[in-house]
Amino acid sequence: QVQLVESGGGLVQAGGSLRLSCAASGRTGSDYAMGWFRQAPGKERDFVAAISRTGTITSYVDSLKGRFTISRENAKNAVSLQMNSLKPEDTAVYYCAMRLAVTPSPYSDAYDYWGQGTQVTVSS
Repeated sequence: QVQLVESGGGLVQAGGSLRLSCAASGRTGSDYAMGWFRQAPGKERDFVAAISRTGTITSYVDSLKGRFTISRENAKNAVSLQMNSLKPEDTAVYYCAMRLAVTPSPYSDAYDYWGQGTQVTVSS
């Protein structure tokens, strides 16, 4: 089994930054892509960003390009999401996900494991 644990969420003022981290443990293997999704109250879970096994391919939802950056440290089985210039509409629960494939995907059903989520609240 695989466990994903997110951290780094919290309350921040608009214009501020947060860095989310996700640590993978268990039978992770080495050939997996990682992604971040978010779910705002009353809305569906949406794609945020994803990264390939090697970290050379990244993918972002268009609306977040330039503000959010995904990265990974394979030696630590970890993936991060740097979020800058945060806006109140970025308020959501952010989920880390693992896909047992080397390429990233923007589709939630392409992912095999999910973390419990971490709350990000941006105040105006």
